[in-house]
Amino acid sequence: MRYLNKLASVFCFATLGVWALTSCEGSDLYKVGSPDWVAAKADSIKNANQGSGEEELVGMHEDVYSVGAADFSTGWWAAFSKYYQIPAGQKWHGVFNLSINPSAPNTYKNYAMILCNDEDRGAANYKEYGAIRYDNQPSGNSEWGDYIDRSLVTSNLTFGTDTDAGVDKLGGRVVVTVDRTGEKAGFVVTMTNGTVTKTYTQSADMPNLNADASNDKIRVFFVPEGSQINFLQSNIEPIGGYTEAGDKLPLKLTLKSVPKKILQNAYATVEEAFANVTATVEFEQGVTMDVTAADLTFQAVPDLNSLGKKVLVAGYSKTYKGEGAPSPVIGTAEFEVVDKMYTLLGAADNSTPFFGARTSLVKIAPNETFITTFTNYTAGGNNWENYLVVLSKGDLSLGADGEYAVLRADNFGWGNGYGTCTATCSHSDWAAWLAAMNGGKVTVQVTNNGDGTADVEAVTVGSDANIYTQTYKGITVADPNDFYFSLTLEKAHLEFDGVLGNEDNTTPFFGAKSDPIKVPAGHTVTTRFRNYTNGGANWNNYLAVVCKADLTLGADGEYAVLRADNFGWGNGYGTCTAACDHADWAAWLEAMNEGLVTLSVTNKGDGTADVKAVTLGSDGKTYTQTYTGITVDASDVNFYLTMEGAHIVFE
Repeated sequence: MRYLNKLASVFCFATLGVWALTSCEGSDLYKVGSPDWVAAKADSIKNANQGSGEEELVGMHEDVYSVGAADFSTGWWAAFSKYYQIPAGQKWHGVFNLSINPSAPNTYKNYAMILCNDEDRGAANYKEYGAIRYDNQPSGNSEWGDYIDRSLVTSNLTFGTDTDAGVDKLGGRVVVTVDRTGEKAGFVVTMTNGTVTKTYTQSADMPNLNADASNDKIRVFFVPEGSQINFLQSNIEPIGGYTEAGDKLPLKLTLKSVPKKILQNAYATVEEAFANVTATVEFEQGVTMDVTAADLTFQAVPDLNSLGKKVLVAGYSKTYKGEGAPSPVIGTAEFEVVDKMYTLLGAADNSTPFFGARTSLVKIAPNETFITTFTNYTAGGNNWENYLVVLSKGDLSLGADGEYAVLRADNFGWGNGYGTCTATCSHSDWAAWLAAMNGGKVTVQVTNNGDGTADVEAVTVGSDANIYTQTYKGITVADPNDFYFSLTLEKAHLEFDGVLGNEDNTTPFFGAKSDPIKVPAGHTVTTRFRNYTNGGANWNNYLAVVCKADLTLGADGEYAVLRADNFGWGNGYGTCTAACDHADWAAWLEAMNEGLVTLSVTNKGDGTADVKAVTLGSDGKTYTQTYTGITVDASDVNFYLTMEGAHIVFE
């Protein structure tokens, strides 16, 4: 380890500008790239020409690694520096080169410094003082947090909007200082590249956010967006230790974005099937690097195309600097080769007996409508050899099967609440209907009216292209707060195969859209789908769009466009509060691949709408995302689904 003493200096204190955080964002791995500059010796810093009257940086150690992609493709909250712990009464200096995209369209395409308590992102007790971005935009969000006072910022470069020219002035060799040596328990943050200096002076006492009151440390870490940080030095050893500039051998390979299922005979080679796979390589000294499929070698064990469970074996055989490693590191992941990418209920030969297969129960709250779609296949011997809709209590305590009503596809039913309902259908030629039900695309809407009644509507686009509608109105529900829905069948099978987007997750932004669904005032509409992602970024998932029916708001008639990852925009989005119950975004992104999403849109009738998405991740954990208080016209609220780098299958 090289010890660097009495090196570069810094002009006056400058505050590090930070972009607004949300308390639920996070990940536990810092990302490290492999730029050419790493071969240069850190002592080249000595050649920097610092002016007189500057503070001398004492006790600096080499700490050489990079954060963010060299091609400037790193999105917000996708790459992180190491953690630097700063005890009370001490001063920390960090030195790095900041590379700015010469085509950067926005002033915030630089980096943010996050100040937090002495916990990892994603930990139960993790808390933030706030964030300060390098650019200074008083009218924007260049710093924020519960303990950050924006009036305490000064900078010699101020932007009026986030599209002003001049972000390139932020690049170059940057020195960041966090000074906790003042008399009070505050701090002074300085950031400068010799041209642009930003300072934040928090002279007042700051609370200790650590669970252990005797622990006086705060942490800082850095998050680039559309830029790259090439770290050089620190005077405090970071968690995980310093990183020397020498080459490093690979130690471990962790695969990411491996599809859970691939379609049989859809790919000619293993490389083609897993072209979207990425991996994190861990090198000596705790350095990590994200690599793409092009850097890996693949083998499917035992093969790629026979049906069943398989193992993907991937190898990486380079050093940190890209030289040949003496031996490769190996990573593995399980996947399955299937002949259908969607969920099936019942035996495919239509042999399943009455109630022989059943979906899980779905709770429907008062004034809520649940919508599901599927393809119905039938043995065709009798009208009742199709799907059935079952309405019940959650504990199935009504009648033999706890049923309010069992509703057949052919205008017939039974149960404790069935006697009060009215059953209607749009057709009378039952022979033609039965033939059309084999391969018919069915949409079922179940509504809990909240007044002790429920309605069911089933619309089928038959295999003959005709539309068949079946309704059951006024089913008696003893307890509207204990109302559940499920599907079963007899000598039939159902395929939940409503696919939106390309199944290889190549769908571009807004490249596929579902039809808008109306949400009446005072009502909630819910749908369920399985989300698949290429895993490239947090936004490579579904999006929910709350809109007018004729899409007359904005470019796409949007009240709000809501991403799956706690972000959005639109005419009505500015008034809403976005929240989620998770902080480990890397784990969340992995779990979103084949995650089962239940998405509800509520028109509150008061000019606002709420959206809630509950995802049962592929890791077995539940992730909840809410957007509350979106401004809408209560008489015209609708929503549709779209995606980017993903596809969804309706369940």
